[in-house]
Amino acid sequence: MDVDAILPVVEMGKIEADAQFWKAIELTNKSLLPEGLYVSHLFTDEQVALTPNWLAKIVPVEIGDLKHLRLFRPSTIDLILTKMMRNDRQDIGDIAFILSHEHVDPIELDKAFASVKPLGLEELQHIFSKMQPQVREMVARLNGTTIAQGGFRHDLDPDWWSKWTQPSVAPERAKEKDRSHEL
Repeated sequence: MDVDAILPVVEMGKIEADAQFWKAIELTNKSLLPEGLYVSHLFTDEQVALTPNWLAKIVPVEIGDLKHLRLFRPSTIDLILTKMMRNDRQDIGDIAFILSHEHVDPIELDKAFASVKPLGLEELQHIFSKMQPQVREMVARLNGTTIAQGGFRHDLDPDWWSKWTQPSVAPERAKEKDRSHEL
C-alpha cells in the first residue's frame, strides 16, 4: 500500500532546503516496508482538498518503533475530503470504511465542503463537487437517517451494509428472481 504525504506549503521552504529530506523519505520507506507500506506521493496542501485549518486538526499515527519520525494523518473529515478528488472506486471504498469506523456530523461535513479552497485543476474541482451529494448520502445512511427519497434506516435493515456496498442486481436477474418468487 502506498502512503501519500501532505506537506504544508508554509513549510516547503524548509523542506526544500533540507538536504536530508529525501534521505529521510528513503529511510522511512525502508522502515515501513515490513508493514507493507511506502511513501509514494508528496502533495502540498494546496494540491488536495482540505479545510483551511487542517494542520491544527491532524491526528497522530502510531506505527512500530519509529524513534526519529512522527506520523500524522488528516482529521477524519479532511481525510474524506482528500478521497473525493478522483471519484475512484478505491477512494469511495475508503470513504465508506472511514465512515463505518468514525462518526461524521453532516453539518460539520457541509461546513468542510464550503470551506475547501478551489482546487487548481478544473477537472478535480468538478469531480470534488460531484462527489459531495454521494458522500452526504453515505453519511446519512450510516447515521441512520435519509436525505433522499427511497432512503432507508440502517438500524432497521440488517442487510444495509451489503446493500450499500454491493452492486445492485442487473434488471434481467431481478426479473428472474421476481418470477421465481411467484412460482
